Amino acid sequence: MAKNITRKIIEAHLSELHSPKAGDEIYLKMDQTLTHDITAVMGYLAFEALELPRVRTEKSVSYLDHNLLYVDNKTPDDHIYLQSIAKKFGLYLSRPGNGICHSLHYARFGIPGKTILGTDSHTTTAGAIGMLGIGGGGMDAATAMAGVPLRLRMPMVVNVHLTGKLPAGSAAKDIILEMLRRYSVKGGLGRVYEFTGPGVETLEIPERATITNMCAELGATSGIFPADEVTREFFQAQNREKEFVSVKADEGAEYDEKVEIDLTLLEPLVALPHQPDLVVKVKDVERKPVQQVYIGSCTNASYADIKKAALVLKGKKVHEDVSLTISVSTRQNFKLLLQEGIISDLVDAGARITEIACGACCGIGQAPSTGGISVRTSNRNFRGRGGTADAYLYLVSPEVAAATAVTEYITSPDEVMENVELLSKVREPRVYPVDDSMFITPLMDTSDISIVRGPNIKPLPINTPPGSFLKAQVSLKAGDNISTDDITPASAELSSMRSNIPLIAEYAYSRYDKDFVKRAKEMGTSIIVGGENYGQGSSREHAAITPMYLGVKIVLAKSIARIHKNNLINHGVIPMFFKNPADYEKISVGDEIEISGFAEAIPQREVHLLNKTNGQIISGILDISDDEVEILLSGGQLSHLKKSLEERDK
Repeated sequence: MAKNITRKIIEAHLSELHSPKAGDEIYLKMDQTLTHDITAVMGYLAFEALELPRVRTEKSVSYLDHNLLYVDNKTPDDHIYLQSIAKKFGLYLSRPGNGICHSLHYARFGIPGKTILGTDSHTTTAGAIGMLGIGGGGMDAATAMAGVPLRLRMPMVVNVHLTGKLPAGSAAKDIILEMLRRYSVKGGLGRVYEFTGPGVETLEIPERATITNMCAELGATSGIFPADEVTREFFQAQNREKEFVSVKADEGAEYDEKVEIDLTLLEPLVALPHQPDLVVKVKDVERKPVQQVYIGSCTNASYADIKKAALVLKGKKVHEDVSLTISVSTRQNFKLLLQEGIISDLVDAGARITEIACGACCGIGQAPSTGGISVRTSNRNFRGRGGTADAYLYLVSPEVAAATAVTEYITSPDEVMENVELLSKVREPRVYPVDDSMFITPLMDTSDISIVRGPNIKPLPINTPPGSFLKAQVSLKAGDNISTDDITPASAELSSMRSNIPLIAEYAYSRYDKDFVKRAKEMGTSIIVGGENYGQGSSREHAAITPMYLGVKIVLAKSIARIHKNNLINHGVIPMFFKNPADYEKISVGDEIEISGFAEAIPQREVHLLNKTNGQIISGILDISDDEVEILLSGGQLSHLKKSLEERDK
């Protein structure tokens, strides 16, 4: 059988040799891992608990890149802890100021044909170079670093066939926004998007990274491009040509689905608040005054992205009522933009240059004004994502963002440029200024390394196994598309609490239901009810840990996003689907629920919940594997994993 790229990589990394069908449970060896500072601590606390002397991956990297805004001692303490962990257990560490994890990783460490598990949903970015990148939680990273394969359902592989070439003024961002317009934030569930066709060779690696990065917004397992001549040239420019490996689909390769996109037909697009799939053409968007423009993030802050924005702004000034901030993705790109005078051009136009970090994308600094409109090149625009609960976030390309900063309204670049064709001539450099001095490399002898643990770092909470009888109340009833931002809000202050579960648990659902924490504490043991696509968005496992810490034993929803479902299982919270979605209406906040034979029903994959308040019986389905049954009956992955490793290493 002629094979696609995704199947080739997966079959080469399976723990057992076979040819899985879509939906089959598989166990995938991970070659590399990455973590970043606001998701890492829980993962490394779990790895410490495994009592292994060193990571067992080919390469693991800890990035300090998300929260560099030190508002008090918490974040710097976490960074010191993470640096000591890296030295102790044989990881690379990327120091603050080196750049954003995804942008750095595909440039400096990624290898075509390899696999990577990252504690961030946008680990899919690695697909730009033909590497299979999968997002997960900290417990997944601990598992991978222990050398244990990742449990996963074999995804369907969708052939996204690209033809033509983007017209001047349109961008790679418009390709992925068009996919979101067509298929929605849950259209990619259980899928990997594999990009093929003559249009692929017209896209440079950072452009491909923009697309694979936002495959996460489709709910996809991953996205991937071939490792072709364009990829080889990128590796050559990074002085890594010896690490390049050609990866391509076989001629006549089979796919589960096919998508056709003619790049020549794409116009500048914009995602409206408050979901990335509410996409319209820029020319059709309602004209409202914009207060803030942000150009940056792992999605759109490459050398060419920033240079194109500067070209749009050349000879112009940022509107007096607009605040324009720009953050470059990596120190490497920043140095090159400095050398070429592009940063000066941006400053002359009125832009503010912020740290080489994630920052504003995940609500850390540059919060919008009260009820304000912020136009951003990042990947998510959930309500409150920017740090202001009532702000309105719009997602666009760097070219549109720059034009918007000039006019105060969401604007296509051709409306402010005399010759928009100049944008098509901007290319990535043939040689990057390589300098890896901001990476701390692993030590061979770590016997004298001590782990430095600040006062904010609290132990990882461990769940208890389910019993035969459960009595609980409903502490929350949520609607559709609840994001992990809704469960664990983003901001500089809250992100600094991520290593302290008792503290950050006080803010669970604080922007969605301000009474949740009080109610959950009073109930002691409770159940959360959700609608469709519960837990979409970021991989942050705190969205599973904090409810668990507050006594939540079950999440019963119409559907649950892949990463969040996995995080719930990892921490011993039972993920259930309504057998009959209409039963969602038969349960309310405060209802008393009883389950007899609870633990015994889990292996049967169907649990009957008696709603004592109204007398209704609701059936919940568990879409879980045999291994996941054992994890849940153990109270979570850590207890299960420790037992498995002890047996394997005997």
